[in-house]
Formats: sequence, C-alpha cells, structure tokens
Amino acid sequence: MIKTLAKSIREYKKHTILTPIFMVFEVGFEIAIPFLLSILIDQGITNKDYNTIIIVGICLVVAAFLALLFGRLGGRTAAVAASGFAKNLREDMYNKVQDFSFLNIDKFSTSSIVTRLTSDVSNIQMAFMMIIRGAIRSPITIIFALIMTFTINPKIGLIYLVVTPILGGSLILLAKYVHPIFKKVFNTIDKLNRVVQENVNAIRVVKSFVTEEREIKKFNKVSDDIYDYFSKAEKVMAFNGPIMQITIYTCLTLISWFGAHFVVSGEITTGELTSLITYVMQLLMNLMMLSMIFVMIIISLESGRRIVELLEEVPDIHNPENPIMKVENGSIEFKNVSFSYVNNKEKEVLKNIDFKINTGETVGIIGGTGDGKSSLVNLIPRLYDTTEGEVLVGNKNVKDYDIKVLRDQVSMVLQKNTLFSGTIKENLRWGNIDATDEEIIKACKLAQADEFIEKFPDKYDTYIEQGGNNVSGGQKQRLCIARALLKKPQILILDDSTSAVDTKTDSLIRKAFAEEIPNTTKIIIAQRISSVQDSDKIIILNNGKIEAIGSHEELLKNNKIYQEVYNSQMKGSEENA
Repeated sequence: MIKTLAKSIREYKKHTILTPIFMVFEVGFEIAIPFLLSILIDQGITNKDYNTIIIVGICLVVAAFLALLFGRLGGRTAAVAASGFAKNLREDMYNKVQDFSFLNIDKFSTSSIVTRLTSDVSNIQMAFMMIIRGAIRSPITIIFALIMTFTINPKIGLIYLVVTPILGGSLILLAKYVHPIFKKVFNTIDKLNRVVQENVNAIRVVKSFVTEEREIKKFNKVSDDIYDYFSKAEKVMAFNGPIMQITIYTCLTLISWFGAHFVVSGEITTGELTSLITYVMQLLMNLMMLSMIFVMIIISLESGRRIVELLEEVPDIHNPENPIMKVENGSIEFKNVSFSYVNNKEKEVLKNIDFKINTGETVGIIGGTGDGKSSLVNLIPRLYDTTEGEVLVGNKNVKDYDIKVLRDQVSMVLQKNTLFSGTIKENLRWGNIDATDEEIIKACKLAQADEFIEKFPDKYDTYIEQGGNNVSGGQKQRLCIARALLKKPQILILDDSTSAVDTKTDSLIRKAFAEEIPNTTKIIIAQRISSVQDSDKIIILNNGKIEAIGSHEELLKNNKIYQEVYNSQMKGSEENA
C-alpha cells in the first residue's frame, strides 16, 4: 500500500525529504535549550557570573530563534509536500478512472469513487503531513531527550523505560479495536453519497411523487449510522487522552519526587533538575503528539486501502502491442459471440451471436427488455469485451485496434443521454472539439435539432444546465445524436435514442441519415417497429439469442414475435387515431 501511494509524491520529493531534515535541526536546537538553561542557572545565576549569564543568554536566544526558523521551514515544506501529494493522488485516481472499461466502472459505485477522491484523500493528506513532520520530529526529540536525561541522571531516566511500554501497549489495543469501526464508517459514507446523489439527480421525480419525507428518512437513517459508528470509535479513542495525561503526570510526579531528593543529597544540581523537567515535558509532549499521529494513521489506513484498491484496479480492456491505427470501413461481423458481465457461462446475456452487416447498411435491432440489445452494441466499440467469439469491424478484430481510433469511428448515442453544463456548442463539440459552426449546424439539421435551437433566445450559445435539465427529453436526444454525428464516424449506433421524439421527427431523422450519410453504417435499437421497418435488415433478439434476421416484409411474413409486436403497435396506433 505504501509503495503504491508513494508513487504520487513525484515532484514533491524534495519537500518531503527537506521536511524531516529541518525537523532534525529544529529538535537539535530545542534539545540544546534545556542544557544551556542548566548552565545558566548553575554557573551563571548561582555563582553570579555575569559574563556567563550574558554569553549563555545570547546562546539561548540564538538557539530559540534557530529552532523557530527551522520549525517554520519544516512546517512550510510539509504543507507543500502534503498538498502536492494529495493533488497528485486525486489526479492519479481520476486518470485511472478514465482508463476503466465499463466492467471496471461497474465494480466501483459513483458515490464510492467520489468519497475516495474527497474524504479519503483528505485523510491521507493529513496523515502524510503528520508523518513527515511529527513522526520524524517526535521520535528524534524523544531519543535526544532520553539521552540527555540518562546523561544527567540514569536513575531518573529509568522512569521513562517503565512508563513508555505501558503507553505503547495501550495505544496498540485501542488501534486493534477501532480500525474495523472506521472501515464501516467509510463504507457508510459511500452509501450516504449515493443517497444524496440519487436524490439530487432525481429531485423532480421525488417532488412529482411527493416522497420528500421518505427520502429525508432514508438520508437520516444513513446519517445516523455514520454518527453511531463515529461515536463508537471516538468513545474508544477518547481513552487516548486520559492515558496520555496519566502518563505525563505520573512521570512529572515521580521526577519531581526523586529529583528533589537528589538535589538535597547533592547528586544533581538545581539547574540539572530544571533541565530534567524541561526534557520531561518535551518527551511527554512528543509522546502525546505521537499518539495523535497514531490515531490519524488508524483513521487513514482504511482510506489508504480504498485508494490503493482503485489505483491498483487493472483495466480489463487495453491496447494491443501493435494496434491497428485505421478503420478501413464500417462493416461489422459477429462470429459465435457470447458475453457475460460476470464471466460466467451460466449467466450469459448473449449466446452464440452470428451476423454480418455491410458498410453503409441500416440495421434495426428489436427485442424485449433484458434481451441483450444494449449489451450487443456495446461490444462493437469495445466498451466491453466478448466472453467468447470475435467482433470484427472493418474486417479486423476490434481487440486489434487502438481503442481511441476504434471509438472515434464507432459513434454511440447511449440509452442514457447525458449533457454537461455549458452552452449547446460546447456540448456538441464533445463529438469534435475542432468542429466549425457550419459543421455544428449541419449535424443539428440532420438530427432535427436546429429547429428548436433557433427558437432559443441565445440559439447555439444557450446554456445547458447539468444533466440537460432545462431541455426536454426529445430535445436532449436530438442534441446527443448531433453530437455523435460530429465525429463523422464510419458506424453510428442509436441505442433507443429516439424514444422521446415523435414519430414524425423520428422519420425525418432516418430520412436525413439515408440521404446525407449513406456510406455510414447505422444500427438503430428501438421499441417502435416504425423506427426500424425501413432498415436493410432487422435483427430480433430473444433472451440473448438471435431469433430471426430479415427485412420488414420477410419478418412480418415469417416471424411470430415480429408479427405480434407489429400488430400490437398498429392496433395501438389505430386506437389513438
């Protein structure tokens, strides 16, 4: 885990290394102060040696100033290193997610990824800062203070050797009990983020069904669970403070008691006792700092594990060693293709699929919900890989292509249409960042979107809210089709992406495709027979298998499923008329 996380330090290695160096110098001057103080008391003040008082006094001021200077430098480099490390960690995680296939994305929920990018990184950032600063400074201070204490009086130094193991054992017991609780906390935070995300995204649905109270109860339930887990963990970690206080005051009491006897007996001087007490405070305060770092590390361990889990996730789809960099044409062929989301033959959503589509053909795909229509077309641009068999595009296996090259030539309008916050032009240029205004307008005319865009006051500069909430479902679908067309692909796939437009507009879109992009292979998944009946061929899927392939007339004549769907839709149309 540490090795994986450390890769994100990168350009902040210098600050990471400088921080402990500065801490060593700071500790050195801090340790020198009690020693100089004992000289000042024993040789200067006791003997009324003013020269010694002045010289040692100046040395004390210089040591205090240098300790302050190196402390500040260490604090600054630690802040830069921790902030930079967190920045790189977020970037590495975000970039990693961009490389994920759909299968990898399915493994991590959106809410969990958001938590890892925010709360978990913040925990790691805080722990990292405390480690490179406090975890270096405190042990060095403790070691130097122990050395100085044993140098002054070994008998008093033995007090630490008795008390410290008791403290360490107590902290280890606390960590063993608390770590599983924090694991539950972060999993519950994922759940909270999911509840909030779903509720905000679907706020219109919530209001239309008047389920605000139900959603509030759901949110409160998860929020209360987090509260309970945190409370349980904090109740345990609260013992950390009393344990430290007992340790500190026990040490102070014993040192004061024995120190007073040693001063009276002449074993140590008043100045040495003063420096001993100062060293005690330094040692114990740094023990307290170590305990705080210990607590932070306990909290961050689970965060680190979750971050590393994402960073070490291996994308199941990647480029071959020598990828093909050009798609010659828009032909598509499925050869004995089977597919399962869980790589389990008994749970295949597609079974033994065989068919061929020639360049420029229009192919319709129909079938019931869950019959595998979307799964089938997702295999063409390698959003998923086949479990068995081959998918060929341009007479080449899709696994042999450079992924970007393939997906640039296979343009998809997915079932869930998504628009991003920004103007209409900015959204459309997702398809082609270099598209001219003329190309944008042409694509919109093909998608039958130009008409409603021109009615907006700002036309193509109209601002689209996040998710496209200020346009209708049909308008959103047409904008997404236009965005796909701007890629000028060899293959265009419409996954039920005209379901929200009226039949007239749907017909105009298909007519524009036939006239304006005749050489582009077009695959149309639809529920309406009218959307696919003019296709060169229609594929009927039934329970993950091909039930039949043929033209509208052939299927209407020979296929019972197609006949039933057609008759039910025609009857519904006549009744509506």
